[in-house]
Amino acid sequence: MLRSQRLVSRHLGVRSHALQLQQTRDASTIKKLMAANRGEIATRIMRAGNELGIRTVGIFSKEDRFTQHRYKADESFLVGEGKTPVAAYLDIDSIVQIAKENNIDAIHPGYGFLSENVSFAEECAKNGIKFVGPTPENLRRFGDKTAAREIAIEQKVPVVPGTPGPVYNLEEARAFIDSGVGYPVIIKASMGGGGRGMRVVTCAEELEENYGRASSEALAAFGDGTVFIERYVDRPRHIEVQILGDGKGNVVHLHHRDCSVQRRHQKVLETAPAVGLDPKTEKAMIDDAVRLTKAAKYLNAGTVEFLVDKQGRHYFIEVNPRIQVEHTITEEITGIDLVQSQIRLAGGESFEDLGLSQDKIVPRGHAMQCRVTTENPSTGFQPDSGVIEVFRSPGGMGIRLDDGPGFVGAHITPHYDSLLVKVTARALDRGDCAHKLKRALSEFRVRGVTTNKSFLANVLNHPDFIKGVVDTSFIAENPDLLLPSTSTNRGQKMLKYIGNTIVNGPEKALGATGSAPSKVDPIIPTLAAPPASSGKSLRQTYVTEGPEAFAKAVRAKKGLLLTDTTWRDAHQSLLATRVRTRDLEAIAPATAIAMRDAFSLEMWGGATFDVSMRFLREDPWDRLASLRETVPDIPFQMLLRGANAVGYTSYPDNVVYKFCEKAQATGMDVFRVFDSLNYLENMKLGIDAVGAAGGIIEGVVCYTGDVSDPTRGPYNLEYYMDFVRQLVDQGIHVLAIKDMAGLLKPQAAQLLVSS
Repeated sequence: MLRSQRLVSRHLGVRSHALQLQQTRDASTIKKLMAANRGEIATRIMRAGNELGIRTVGIFSKEDRFTQHRYKADESFLVGEGKTPVAAYLDIDSIVQIAKENNIDAIHPGYGFLSENVSFAEECAKNGIKFVGPTPENLRRFGDKTAAREIAIEQKVPVVPGTPGPVYNLEEARAFIDSGVGYPVIIKASMGGGGRGMRVVTCAEELEENYGRASSEALAAFGDGTVFIERYVDRPRHIEVQILGDGKGNVVHLHHRDCSVQRRHQKVLETAPAVGLDPKTEKAMIDDAVRLTKAAKYLNAGTVEFLVDKQGRHYFIEVNPRIQVEHTITEEITGIDLVQSQIRLAGGESFEDLGLSQDKIVPRGHAMQCRVTTENPSTGFQPDSGVIEVFRSPGGMGIRLDDGPGFVGAHITPHYDSLLVKVTARALDRGDCAHKLKRALSEFRVRGVTTNKSFLANVLNHPDFIKGVVDTSFIAENPDLLLPSTSTNRGQKMLKYIGNTIVNGPEKALGATGSAPSKVDPIIPTLAAPPASSGKSLRQTYVTEGPEAFAKAVRAKKGLLLTDTTWRDAHQSLLATRVRTRDLEAIAPATAIAMRDAFSLEMWGGATFDVSMRFLREDPWDRLASLRETVPDIPFQMLLRGANAVGYTSYPDNVVYKFCEKAQATGMDVFRVFDSLNYLENMKLGIDAVGAAGGIIEGVVCYTGDVSDPTRGPYNLEYYMDFVRQLVDQGIHVLAIKDMAGLLKPQAAQLLVSS
């Protein structure tokens, strides 16, 4: 009976909460929400809106037309047409216009792009659109780092000694430092954040260069090159306090995060709550953060950031008046959905409506977040681009994924941030949390682009990180973190075992039975060289007399001439592993003798370049030159896709001409030029380029249909005869019929060839 009462009580409680949430949704003034951003944060906003029963709208640039965030929205619109990839998401007029035309009540700017742009917030207000973020006045005061510093000083929040306002030229910078501050100093962008526009200067000789770089970086990133200068605090911890404000002077904090694991002032791995803080310092930071934002009547979500030096003194850095990338770890330890809270506060709800009171916000357990990006640690974190071929993500208890553009088939471009997915782990114990995050990283499988996964694993495995307290110099002082770590691909273990058993026999040490495979030495035939009087080969005719003489010699040949495609098949199609140049070189001498009277060896072009460079790590030009030297008397043949040459896109005319010229000079003879749709205009460039290089032009007719059946059109005999006449008029030396789909029946072949 008691158990039944508890179940009924629990059921009624859940039902009451659901009813209250439904009433909140029904009463919400926001019915349609736009995420004015891209990637994972746009997806995060749309999910939050969907959970609140709000219809969501996305925007996308032309370059982002196939990315995930576009399809997570109920509606999505192209923005910034004709503009650069980044400028598209900064196009205030277009974004507001889309919102007005589609009855959008509110816009969430996410982070980056327009999230701290005062003009954007004001434009939204002017057009009756709610801005899901701080007020324009909040942005004006805290978006400008020098103005925020002045407010902090007014509220008696400790700041690092620095310039009272912006520094507008090098002379002002030098005068401030020489006034007694001394070196080292740090130059910071007045507007924006994320580590951009920041430079540490350790001596007078470095000032001019670093001042120029900081200013130009700030201008490029935020449209404002204004900077200010502070004394550089050596080896501090970077701690930030998450706050929510209702715009009426009421502020609650959601405790703190440790963001000390940084590379060049950009956060790499964040933890919550920060551990190892002196209780007095912890309380002082939280009190300062709340007092500062209360005084500004702060609205919505924000982060107050501090540096903590070795003596435990804390210094105000800035207020980030927006949602942060690392907000997920605060959500995990408090159970409060920050993005939903943002939307509801922007819709006019109060802390009471949200159920927020400071005494109820109690952190539980630990959370860590890292960012899986397409950066290559071994090349200075240079972002990689390409197509994701394999993408398998982790899961399990305590693992949260905030996904961006990471999925099979996704095109990773160099235009935007390199973030693929944010991984957040949660556990009651900090050590368990780190183990969960390591396990999650080990389960990731990404192929097609390079990632920073091994670097993140190195950080999590480092003894200093495991101990719990590191400072902002951690990565810089441990260059071994950048070394690639070896990992075991669990999915391939079985394949490796089966392969080893097939080649070497069962593992007797493991108790396996059965006999080892018999040793087989392949028999390599010994071929006698042809007699010296065997006559001039087709290639010798081409080399000495030209392509026209080659064509005449082919017509004069009695019997059937063959083209051997073995060497081309060796780098695509059926072989599980591609064949290296050295493997082909081993059989080249025998091939030179056995196939001396062949029409050609098709051995280059098409997929050769892709396979050689991406999989074999070889130079396809070296392959051509090496095999030409070993096989001097048989014509080599290649595939040329007209204006596409050997690539997968159209190239400028001069590139195709130069390619054919170099290919012919390196040893290529017959160029098989084709277009899958028999579109002559696409073939003309290739034909002309081969002709100009002095190569043998093999024009191709791609076959489909059935010419033996006059009722089947439009690909009848007359169609093919007309196309052949056009090819001949282009000056080809050889005509080829390419039966790509195996449709050419014997009867049809006889009719087509004889015609």
